[in-house]
Amino acid sequence: MTTWFTAIWYVTGQKYGASALSLKRILGLGSYETGWTMLHKLRRAMVRPGRDQLAGTVEVDETYVGGEERGVRGRETETKAIVAIALEIHEPKGFGWVRMRKIPDVCGNSLTAFVCSTVRPGSVVRTDGWSGYNELANHGYQRQRVVLSATGDPAHVAMPGVHRVASLVKRWLLGTHQGAIRQEHLDDYLDEFTFRFNRRTSRSRGLLFYRLLETAVITDPITYQAIAGGRATSEPVIGQ
Repeated sequence: MTTWFTAIWYVTGQKYGASALSLKRILGLGSYETGWTMLHKLRRAMVRPGRDQLAGTVEVDETYVGGEERGVRGRETETKAIVAIALEIHEPKGFGWVRMRKIPDVCGNSLTAFVCSTVRPGSVVRTDGWSGYNELANHGYQRQRVVLSATGDPAHVAMPGVHRVASLVKRWLLGTHQGAIRQEHLDDYLDEFTFRFNRRTSRSRGLLFYRLLETAVITDPITYQAIAGGRATSEPVIGQ
């Protein structure tokens, strides 16, 4: 228990998170795999069961995580992971909570399912002009379309919230983890980023420690084999 408490204290105390190698070094663990497994168990505990949906005005967009692709245009991708982002927008300025998830494609079914699972019906959902969001009104949302070509502004100006989050998560993946993340584990890393972003204004390290410990004790146990069993050497690595 002392080792786990130390691990949680270390992870919540690092502004940009911790790598498996640094956790191994700090705790004096016998292997990299042990540190990697501990971090993944903690990432899964960072998702609070029954957490609230976003509400109010929510920006929604997709971003692509991975290395450069040649000959691919528009919203198509061959090797990159597609990440959907939903972010509460506070008026006149400021951001609220964020939700992120890897999605298989940018078709209407995938985007509508993401919004329905993360945003409360009745909210204003601000999107670009992509047709994949056309069904939102049929699910109780007020869609606010921002047609980027009509505004004359670049995407990060017309929809600043989601683009700032997209930039931050990519920088974090490359900086803290050097982009060495396999796509089947990407959601775990997105959950950690979400946990940190949503508590970015907290000034109490002890409160973050308590929150993670609180959810960890009610999170179902999982083994290293269950976490790592799906890793295939042919799977693309984020950032490569």
